[in-house]
Amino acid sequence: MEHCAGLDVSVKDTSVCIVDDTGRIVREVRVASEPAALLAVLNNSAYHFNRIGLEAGPLSQWLYSALAEADLPVICVETRHMRVLKAQINKTDRNDARGMAQMMRAGLYRPVHVKTLRSQKLRMLLTHRQLLQSKAIALENDLRGTLRNFGLKVGMVGTVKFEARIKELVENLPDLAVLVEPLLVVRRVLREQIAVLHRRLLAIVKDDEVCRRLMTIPGVGPVVALTYRATVDVPARFRNSKAVGAAFGLTSAKYQSGEINRSGAISKCGDEMMRVMLYEAAQILLVRSTKWCWLKAWAMQIARRQGMKKAIVALARRLAVIMHRIWVDGTEFRWTREGAATA
Repeated sequence: MEHCAGLDVSVKDTSVCIVDDTGRIVREVRVASEPAALLAVLNNSAYHFNRIGLEAGPLSQWLYSALAEADLPVICVETRHMRVLKAQINKTDRNDARGMAQMMRAGLYRPVHVKTLRSQKLRMLLTHRQLLQSKAIALENDLRGTLRNFGLKVGMVGTVKFEARIKELVENLPDLAVLVEPLLVVRRVLREQIAVLHRRLLAIVKDDEVCRRLMTIPGVGPVVALTYRATVDVPARFRNSKAVGAAFGLTSAKYQSGEINRSGAISKCGDEMMRVMLYEAAQILLVRSTKWCWLKAWAMQIARRQGMKKAIVALARRLAVIMHRIWVDGTEFRWTREGAATA
C-alpha cells in the first residue's frame, strides 16, 4: 500500500499527517521542526511513501535537503497552491497537514524548485548587499530631508563627496553637527561593508564562466548576471527558454470567464529581485547604451508603437529568454541578427 504525507511546518513544530492510497489517515503527530525529528517519524518500514509534501517557507530548503538525502520522495510545494486550505472552517496546523496530505495523494500541487547550496549562498550575498544599499540610501535621504528643514540644501552630490558636503553645511552649526555625526558614522560603515560585499561579488563573477558569457549582453553587468545565475540555478528545469519569462512574472496575466476574456498587466509572479534586475538591465540597454544592436532595434520598434514602459518590460522578458539560451548553448551574445539566440 502506498502512502502520502503532508508536513505543515512552523518555526518550532511541524504537524505531520500520513494517509494511505484510499485517503484514510494512518498517523498524525506533532514533532520539532528538525530533520532528525522528522526522519524519526518518516523513516519507518511500515510506510511506503509515494509523495511527501512540504510547503515552501523559511525552513523548507533546510528540511527538504535533509529528507532528500535520506532518499525520501519529498516535494516542495508552491505556497499559492496551498491557499485552498484557508477555506477550512477550522484552520489549524493539524488540519493544514491533513489537507496537504490529501492534496499530495490526489496530485493537486505544483512543485517548487529548491535551489542548490551554492545558489543559496549566492542569493544570500546578493540580498545582504541589497539590504545594506537600501539602508545607506535611507540614511542619506533622511539627512537631506532633515537638513532641508533648516534651509540647508545638500543638492546634487555623489556618494564619495556626500559626507564632506554634509559637514560643510553644518560647519558653523555645532548643535546640528552633533546630531548629524552619528548618522554619518553609520553611513560610512555601511558604505565600507557594501564595498566589501561588492568586491566579493566581482571575484565570484570573474571566476564564473556562465556569468562572463551572460555579461556579453549589453546592459547586463556583474550584479544582473550573478542574480540570474543564482535564481535560475539549474537551466534544465525549464522546458524551453520561453518559459523563463513567465517564471519571472514578465508575461501578461490572463482572465477569462464566460464572455470576459482579457489580458492584463504582467503577473509579477516569481522572483521579485530578478524581475527588477532584468527591468533595470533593459532600461540601460534601451536608454543609456550607445552601441546599436538588433535587440535594441527590436525594442525601439515596440517603443514607437506602444510606449517606452511597455518596450522596457518586453525587452526585460526577452533578455531573460536570451540569457537562458546563451547559458544552455554555451554561446555569447551576437550583435547582429544572423545566428542570434532569439525567442
